[in-house]
Amino acid sequence: MRLTRSSALSEVPVRPFKIPCSVLVVIHTPQLDVLLMERADRPGFWQSVTGSLDAEDEAPGATARREVQEETGISNGVLLDWGLTNEYEIFLNWRHRYAPGVTHNTEHVFGLCVPAATPVMLAPREHLQYQWLPWHEAAALCFSPSNAQAILQLPRRAGAVPA
Repeated sequence: MRLTRSSALSEVPVRPFKIPCSVLVVIHTPQLDVLLMERADRPGFWQSVTGSLDAEDEAPGATARREVQEETGISNGVLLDWGLTNEYEIFLNWRHRYAPGVTHNTEHVFGLCVPAATPVMLAPREHLQYQWLPWHEAAALCFSPSNAQAILQLPRRAGAVPA
């Protein structure tokens, strides 16, 4: 994080703009139960793991692993790049996080298969609670259409070979 001096006595952190390239990671068990988390900044909004690249040269797969670890504490499992990207308009209330004029984000979709009893440790600043749900129930609960569509593809994608 870059710091700028606002006075001789205090420093104010300056956050760089978010990169408009992100990942969506559908975490699931072999039985196709899906992990969903409730957003801390939007109670009632349930989602899979998401997050932006930290640097222009960060690979989406590395971003997926990092975000899963940061948001859930999960560090195991088989990560699959589904070879699927979504482009969507960034919600107006989140556009201030991006450089001026940025209105759309490209999202890379991954699946992460973990054992059924995998423990979850939420990042409390990001999520309030979590639940494991059958894939069709999880899709119905997601606030994000791209997240719901990805979960609906899970039965077909879960049998794919790891990349």
